[in-house]
Amino acid sequence: MSVEFRNNVQVRGSGERAMVFAHGFGCDQNMWRFVAPAFEEDFTTVLFDHVGAGRSDLSAYDRTKYSSLSGYADDVVEIGQALGLRGAMFVGHSVSAMIGVLAAIKDPGLFESLVLVGPSARYIDDRDYVGGFSAQQIEELLSFLEENHMGWSAQMAPAIMGNPDRPELGEELTNSFCRTDPAIAKEFARVTFLSDNRADLAKVQARTLILQSSEDIIAGMQVGAYVQRKIPRSRMTVLKATGHCPNLSAPAEVVAAIREFV
Repeated sequence: MSVEFRNNVQVRGSGERAMVFAHGFGCDQNMWRFVAPAFEEDFTTVLFDHVGAGRSDLSAYDRTKYSSLSGYADDVVEIGQALGLRGAMFVGHSVSAMIGVLAAIKDPGLFESLVLVGPSARYIDDRDYVGGFSAQQIEELLSFLEENHMGWSAQMAPAIMGNPDRPELGEELTNSFCRTDPAIAKEFARVTFLSDNRADLAKVQARTLILQSSEDIIAGMQVGAYVQRKIPRSRMTVLKATGHCPNLSAPAEVVAAIREFV
């Protein structure tokens, strides 16, 4: 099985430099459809689906490999190597922000720069660290997902999207969550929400931009600020956008911020 088939890799554009887009939990590469095309004139854009999402090869899902974010980061490195990428730019949303961080550490020459959209190094509060959730809240969230995938999707997606005046956005995210294989979704959710990548941030050599929504119930301002403080060559741009998915709710603002960083 080729890496390109396994991860449904799609290459577009014509620039000498590549820009790799990685989607978040419960989503697929379609979530970048309002952002990625804006860069096709100047970059070769690379989109893919994590194994278990979108049109990836579900038969490639391995519970042991994907029991940590490191397994997903290995896939990103393999995609980069298969395409011969060096000095590329990585744009990762939500959990893919930390997947990109891990990939950049595994292969420092792969990415010259990172754009982390709504990143969180740890979702659970820990002593003087504020992740936004207590351990009990996360366990309740995961239990709800495991017991009722459809109900969890219908309730959580609009809250995560965070734009109640535009219900069609919450509906799209709900549908995306519902399309995900329930068994894989509950395992990926557990890996995502129980991850702790705080110690990895200082190892990042690539220059980094954190894109932080002004209001985000999943990764709040204090979380984005923490990531920015811990990654050596980083800066943070606070978007006017609200919610955890500005790539859908405010794509023009995301495009403008990335262009300014480039």
